[in-house]
Amino acid sequence: MRLIATLLLSIAAALPLAANAVDPASLSSEKITKLGLYIEAKDVPGFLKKHGEKALFVDLRTPEEGLFVGVPDGLDGSTPFGLMDYGKWNEKQSTYHRGPNPDFLGQFEMWALGKGIEKTDPIVLICRSGDRSALGADLLARHGYTNVWSVVDGFEGDRAKEGPNKGKRTVNGWKNAGLPWSYNLDKAKVHFVK
Repeated sequence: MRLIATLLLSIAAALPLAANAVDPASLSSEKITKLGLYIEAKDVPGFLKKHGEKALFVDLRTPEEGLFVGVPDGLDGSTPFGLMDYGKWNEKQSTYHRGPNPDFLGQFEMWALGKGIEKTDPIVLICRSGDRSALGADLLARHGYTNVWSVVDGFEGDRAKEGPNKGKRTVNGWKNAGLPWSYNLDKAKVHFVK
């Protein structure tokens, strides 16, 4: 009986990992979400195909990122989680300050309602490298969404820690996986911030 109980516990412990294919222990704290649903960029096209019209794929990067870095094919919409404040410089990060988008939830729900997405349907969020998609997943979870997946390596991927590409986003992510993308924004799928 003890052997069966141990076997069942082992199977139960392995199920979330098999479903996600991402070990949460391998993620930095910035990428951890309350729902614990993680997916790598390379697996997104198959995930979206499997779930068809009942899945929603949303980019949380700024409009500038989409314009100058590119956008993944297959997006249902784009709603920035944070907005750049070009009047404030962040000395620590050597970039402009990025603050929260106060209209994020309403903008997101525009895409969800437009596609007929329920709060239990699969939602895939992507950003540059998985930090903002985790924050977005947590916010949506607080508002009753229960099936929100964070693309842990994002569109550009993580930075290389060593070697000739140290500091560059060459490790993983949508672009580095060779998935389809373009610089062409679809006006119907971009929420322009005024």
